Amino acid sequence: MSGPNLNDTDLWTLGVIVGMALVTLVTRCFFLMSNQAWHLPHWVQRGLQYAPIAALAAVVVPEVLMTQGQLISHWQDARIYAVLAGCAYFFWKKGQGQAVLGTIVSGMLVYLPLHLGWGW
Repeated sequence: MSGPNLNDTDLWTLGVIVGMALVTLVTRCFFLMSNQAWHLPHWVQRGLQYAPIAALAAVVVPEVLMTQGQLISHWQDARIYAVLAGCAYFFWKKGQGQAVLGTIVSGMLVYLPLHLGWGW
């Protein structure tokens, strides 16, 4: 018994795929289609400065504070101590060139022994 092949695909599925491809193409090329220079308003440029940290927080914070959709309910979780170690290192070395790399390394130096060694 074999799985479905291209001949089994209905027209609606193909239409959706082509439609999504067109929408993606148009939205990504939208700014390149204009003949005139296009400038973002100052408030948008200022807001975009915060986009990377906001995206990082949106990904990292739930991963650190939750397990399977529930808040962490016990203190024996290696992620808590890794975040505390990383934050401590970052604020200790703030303004120096290797602060971000050191934050990651210090957090992992705490996380790995607790998680792999003690099973937290």
